[in-house]
Amino acid sequence: MLKIGILGLGEGRSTMSAALNSPKWELKKICDLNEDLCRHRAEEFNFPNYTLDYNDLLTDPGIDVIGIYTPDKFHATHVKMALSHGKHVVCTKPFIDNLADAKDILGLVASTGKKVFVGQSSRFFEPMRRQRQDYEAGLIGELITVEAYYHADHRWFLEKGWSLESKFKWLYGGLSHPVDLVRWYLPDITEVMGYGMLSANGKKGGLHHEDTMHFIFKAKDGRVARVSGAYTGPVQPVTRDSEMSCILRSTEGCSQADYMDLRYAVTTNTGEEKIITWEHKLKHYFRFEGKSHHAGEYQNYLEYFHDCLESNQTAYPDVREGIGTIALLKAMEESLATGLPVSVASILKTHGL
Repeated sequence: MLKIGILGLGEGRSTMSAALNSPKWELKKICDLNEDLCRHRAEEFNFPNYTLDYNDLLTDPGIDVIGIYTPDKFHATHVKMALSHGKHVVCTKPFIDNLADAKDILGLVASTGKKVFVGQSSRFFEPMRRQRQDYEAGLIGELITVEAYYHADHRWFLEKGWSLESKFKWLYGGLSHPVDLVRWYLPDITEVMGYGMLSANGKKGGLHHEDTMHFIFKAKDGRVARVSGAYTGPVQPVTRDSEMSCILRSTEGCSQADYMDLRYAVTTNTGEEKIITWEHKLKHYFRFEGKSHHAGEYQNYLEYFHDCLESNQTAYPDVREGIGTIALLKAMEESLATGLPVSVASILKTHGL
């Protein structure tokens, strides 16, 4: 059993539930600067071992792994501190917000021998797991193209002060999910082209950057993919469409995995058409109010990370894949600004990567 300390108790709430409910993990200590939030989580989970000082996690010899769930702008600093103190790391997406930190993090991973796992939770949701399983089993043949989207009515986010900061961008806070799903199947994206706009609802709400975006990716082998996101308008009924989805179109079949609905559809290489749901797993995936959290996926990925650490295997997305996704997002950001195609290699070269 491995022992984890959690930094950041907003999103870290899901990780607390994941660790406390997993037979493979022991929750050792939690940390947040907000003492009221610490007390609230301590009461919610009957777990009193909290601290306001990150150093208490870093210097605790009983902690094997630190889970980082702080705001994006602090990820790189907190990851480097954890590695420097000999801790493995699981860090929520997006991994870092500045590629200038990438070389230092790669150097620390190499010098310490510690593992960094990027918590791209959507890979660990039941429909996405089944889609990957079917794909790897050859059930739909050779991949032709991928389409992934994340469309949600997130106007309630505007009530959070940080969402109205000039640095907040839905490109990173939202599109990083479908972008990661595309990279799962087409890891060698070389070029991106996209357009975006700030909608009337976004302007009214006080946002500073695009809340509606569409992109085309080109992979090294010539295959193309599509990613889109829209975040401040109504969505269709869930019986018709999910907020997030990943579609694989292949030579012998096609599949679609939905999120946050436990629904998966596939046309196999035999012509069989299936729609699969997992209502019996609702309590695993959604443990609090509504579907505004990720406890089930986090437990799935923590247990996967545990097994990789125990067997000395690499857990994916690893540090290099996490950095690669940020480079792709940076290329997407540049394309939005210039209206031109952008090479991912040029972004990496700029940062000596």
